[in-house]
Amino acid sequence: MKKVCVIGAGPSGITAIKNLVDKGLDVVAYDNNEEVGGNWIYNEKASHSSVFETTHIISSKTLSQYQDYTFDDFEAGIPDYPSHDQLRRYFQAYARHFDLYPYIQFNTLVKHCQLDEDKNWIVTIERDGVVSDHTFTHLVVCNGHHWLPRYPDYPGEFTGKFLHSHEYKKSEPFRDKSVLVIGGGNSACDVAVETSRVSQKTSISWRRGYRIVPKFLFGQPSDIVNQGLMFLPRWLRFIVSGLTVRLLSGSNEKYGLQMPKSRLGATHPTINDELLYKLRHGKVFPKVDIARYKGNEVIFKDGSRESFDIIVACTGYILAHPFFDKNFIDYSESEVPLYLKMLHSEYENLFFIGMFQPLGCIWPGAELQAKVAARAITGEWQRPKNMEALCRREVTHPHIRQIKTARHTITVDYHQFVKQLKKYLPKDYVSKQPKAKAHAIAE
Repeated sequence: MKKVCVIGAGPSGITAIKNLVDKGLDVVAYDNNEEVGGNWIYNEKASHSSVFETTHIISSKTLSQYQDYTFDDFEAGIPDYPSHDQLRRYFQAYARHFDLYPYIQFNTLVKHCQLDEDKNWIVTIERDGVVSDHTFTHLVVCNGHHWLPRYPDYPGEFTGKFLHSHEYKKSEPFRDKSVLVIGGGNSACDVAVETSRVSQKTSISWRRGYRIVPKFLFGQPSDIVNQGLMFLPRWLRFIVSGLTVRLLSGSNEKYGLQMPKSRLGATHPTINDELLYKLRHGKVFPKVDIARYKGNEVIFKDGSRESFDIIVACTGYILAHPFFDKNFIDYSESEVPLYLKMLHSEYENLFFIGMFQPLGCIWPGAELQAKVAARAITGEWQRPKNMEALCRREVTHPHIRQIKTARHTITVDYHQFVKQLKKYLPKDYVSKQPKAKAHAIAE
């Protein structure tokens, strides 16, 4: 009998559960939250979630939905870029639609996972203060990668308030404060825009130039416009996209920002419609990289210095799996040699779902990964025999060559990745409701 453990009931976890159950497999999922939704369960207090009060998705709904349960299936009138609350309700509706709740144990922390002598997984959990071990034949990891903050390391000490964007929830606590936002990614630009509405002054510090891509081009979501260029080779598509953005927005220099030194795609693009507006209206002030801290003062690399009440570090997250021993699996500071970003070369009963960063949305790819994983577990799909070579190739031949930073170890091209996964699914595949009836989970 095959018994599958799923870690996490966020957007990747629920599609994993759904597709495993679809194949009649015995599934138990553990989640430390009280509900389905993972990172999209907004909480004003610091929690697993990284979303804040005004968060909206940065990819369009068309390219961010499950094929088995679309936004149209969920609710009429969903906007092009849904809010965090609409997304939470979408994921919970997905779980109800496919009757997934009976398979999930909430308020349950996975503390440790290890293989026994028979290559089964011993999963140690804690619930209500009680620690227990459970045995599974397969392990599917869906714990996400936007929950463990990565902090910047600059010389000196800042004596004002210092927090990571993971702790940022709303703009009101920043009212009448002098704020410095560190970073040029999506969270940094959003935090800078939001705090500028109420702060005394908001500045944003970039260590390098970033490309700011508007959410809409020619009246369409920008990722839909990019999809229309798929007939072009990727290198030419990036050139055309970059020229289009430059033509419509102008160069970074016009906004006092550093120019990017790498081509489009070499870093993760920042999707934002308001930052450039705020810069030109004197609501956000651009700064270069930080040289050091001195009390409540920040000295920048161009020699300028300024005092701040609060610093918000929007410097990304660490890829972490705290339930694995470090000498077993640790991708926190290293390359990620997983075939299809999900299959380990050695452990055939281990799968990672949603552990990739697409130039687009994660969820459609995670859904396809889940379908491939389910077919692999049932034996309908056989892993390639040259897995070690394929896993190594994931590192040496990425879809897109990006600058070497911790953020860029798991990047994929959205459209190429989806196409690659679909090769391992039947051409006549039709989504079906789960065949297995929901069962009560044994305590």
